[in-house]
Amino acid sequence: MGLLYDQILRPLAFRRDPETVHESAVRSLAMLAHLRPVCRLMEWWTRLPDTLRKPVRCGGLEFPNRVGLAAGFDKNARCWPAAAALGFGHVEIGTVTRHAQPGNPRPRLFRYPADEAIINRMGFNNDGAEAVARRLAGQPGRGRRRIPLGINLGKSKAAPLDKAVEDYLASFALLADHADYVAINVSNPNTPDLRKLQERDRLLELLGALQTANAEREARAPGARRPIFLKIGPDLTWAQIDDILQILRDLRLEGIIATNTTLERPGGFAAVNEAGGLSGPPLARRSTQIINYIARATEGRMPIIGVGGIADAASAGEKIDAGATLVQFYTGWIYRGPFFARDAALALARR
Repeated sequence: MGLLYDQILRPLAFRRDPETVHESAVRSLAMLAHLRPVCRLMEWWTRLPDTLRKPVRCGGLEFPNRVGLAAGFDKNARCWPAAAALGFGHVEIGTVTRHAQPGNPRPRLFRYPADEAIINRMGFNNDGAEAVARRLAGQPGRGRRRIPLGINLGKSKAAPLDKAVEDYLASFALLADHADYVAINVSNPNTPDLRKLQERDRLLELLGALQTANAEREARAPGARRPIFLKIGPDLTWAQIDDILQILRDLRLEGIIATNTTLERPGGFAAVNEAGGLSGPPLARRSTQIINYIARATEGRMPIIGVGGIADAASAGEKIDAGATLVQFYTGWIYRGPFFARDAALALARR
């Protein structure tokens, strides 16, 4: 399958507009998700062999393998139930915002095949929290899923910075019932002022409000509390990361996702004149450095989901060696093919 994808399917796909290909892939996987017998058969083929199958614990949840599909692919909860059939051990949908929004003008997604990289400035295009919640209500719920589902939440573009807390809380109220865990995205580079929420005082206010809402859910209905992970960017200083880690410890968040895309343009990308977040191998080194820094700073006690630049089994292993418990990718999946998750999960299980 890898050879077929590399030599035929990917070259054909790369002749088309990237976002058009993405939309076609989402539709195809949504159709697959409705073919449940086919999905079960594919899961049998992609799952880890019995001798290597050992559930992974992270943030109070259990995962069948270490590999997840990162947020950004299934923004609107249209196709995620098919992810297990491709070998993923969890999937994160979104980013979802309180209000529906179209995102930035097209074109806004750019491939760089020589580097297996992508630049995107999508701008949180999504159907909004209410529409996504309605869609999830008709899909497999908690306890009936093949793999855990994370829901990634971001700030609506229409919400000013001083209303960000209310905006996130509204999305959390609508979507938490459907999530196995919730990821709070304050690091996407394509929403104005969003990354300012990584600043200490603003982040403390936001995460404190979400944890209060979480505690109130638990008080009303035992078991309703949801693990919350914070997704950070790679362009932070070490001092900023120290402040973030202290907040996570003080508020007892379940974990951290490191990292989002970067605004830096390393190497040959210095000459690239496209705005947006860079993903793929050019991000790998910085992402792994941050994962290792977090693991050492927290003495391995902070669950980490490692993201950024995973392009093969070796780079996935580097994230685990640096201190991550789980890994996620999206760009690598585009370049390596539909069953890259199966191959990466198997390689990690054999290490």
